[in-house]
Amino acid sequence: MHPNPAFRWPKSANDHADADERAALEGLIAQIGFGMIFATTPDGPRVAHVPVFSTGDGALQFHLARGNALTRHLSGMTALCVVNGPDAYISPDWYGSEDQVPTWNYLALELEGPVRAMEREGLVALIDDLTAQNEAKLTPKIPWHRDKLDDEKFDKMIGAIVGFEMEIRAWRPTAKFSQNKDAEARENAADALDNLGRRAVAHMIREFGSP
Repeated sequence: MHPNPAFRWPKSANDHADADERAALEGLIAQIGFGMIFATTPDGPRVAHVPVFSTGDGALQFHLARGNALTRHLSGMTALCVVNGPDAYISPDWYGSEDQVPTWNYLALELEGPVRAMEREGLVALIDDLTAQNEAKLTPKIPWHRDKLDDEKFDKMIGAIVGFEMEIRAWRPTAKFSQNKDAEARENAADALDNLGRRAVAHMIREFGSP
C-alpha cells in the first residue's frame, strides 16, 4: 500500500476493511481476475502468475501447475497476492505547472494470509467458477463449459494442477491517480493519456480526482 493516504481506496481501507469496502475490492478481483502469488520457500523467494477467484466470504482461490516451484511449499504458509489494475507513466510536463516530477499512476491490491491446499472436489469447483466468471465477460458469446471436454482429458488436466485457498487476513489497496494534484493538472494529465490511447488510466484520474 502506498504510504500517502490520498491514494488509499476505499478511503478508509486498511488491513481490516469493512464489508462494503471488501465488496468493492472483491469486485476488483473479479474484474481483473489475474494476480501474482509471492512466498518464501527453502529455495528462496518465488512468485507464480495465476488466475484468481474471490469466494465473496474472505477467501481467495487459485491453482498452480503441479510442477510449479511454489506448489510443494505453499500449503500452510502465509503468502502475498498482488492484483494489478491499469497503470501509466505520468510526464511532469502534462500538469501545466513548473517544479513537477515524473511519476507513475496505478491501481493495485495486496492480499495476505495463510494458504491451504484444496481437495479435488474444491479444485473442480474452482475451475468451474473461474470459467463461468470469465466466460460471462464474453457475452453475447455462448459460454464454454467443461461438459464440452472429454472426461478422461479433464481428469488428466485436474491431475496436473493443485488448488489452493488463501484466508485473506489483510487487504491493502492503492489507487494512485494524481489525487494530490489540483483539478486542472489532473485534467491535463488525463487529456494527454487519452491522446496516447491510455484511456483506462485517463478515466481513473478523472474518477478518483472527483470529490
